[in-house]
Amino acid sequence: MEAKTIEAQPRETGSKAARDLRSNNQVPCVLYGPETDPVSFAVTVPALNKLIYSRSANVVEIQMDGDTWPCILKDYDLHPITDRPQHADFQVLREGRKITLTVPINYQGVPQGQKDGGDTQIVVREMTISVKPENIPSMIEIDISELEIGDAIHVYDLDADYDIKMAEGQTLVTVVAPRLEAVATEEEEELEEGEELEEGEELPEGEEAEEGAEEGEETEEA
Repeated sequence: MEAKTIEAQPRETGSKAARDLRSNNQVPCVLYGPETDPVSFAVTVPALNKLIYSRSANVVEIQMDGDTWPCILKDYDLHPITDRPQHADFQVLREGRKITLTVPINYQGVPQGQKDGGDTQIVVREMTISVKPENIPSMIEIDISELEIGDAIHVYDLDADYDIKMAEGQTLVTVVAPRLEAVATEEEEELEEGEELEEGEELPEGEEAEEGAEEGEETEEA
């Protein structure tokens, strides 16, 4: 996949320096790798946001002072209130050496079961895989157009050239039958509308006397 490019600036370390960077719309970052000494640098908030909220694998080339490092965005911290990025870690990629990363899933097509009235339920939207850098997919494409009602796709259904770091039985997407609205029974309808006396049914004891008392009170008033 084609990597994005981010222009970085060298930075000083320490909490005060980090605060100064954040106040100037920059994010303190560090990159590292098994054969790379840690490198501290800073990138702008918009540049990092494009990477964080991208709908593709977070593969990027960090360029700084004439040097270039192919990396993945390994981790980042967001402000608990503003969601502005506060710090980011990048891991250097080495050709031929597998790396573990999370890649978004792109479900393609409309399931036949959905066309027939079913409900498509996406259970997993991204997948953790182990893969060589030269084979990192920008996203994982899964065709779901032939799924019928009751069908599902699991991890074990995928034919992939990378190692999937998830349980083989994990459901990724399924199409379920439409939910039927409960139909009220005749008895429930009668309870909702109020019970009516059947023809010839006598009033419960006491109700007739109360009616007579009410008639008597009207006579006295007259």
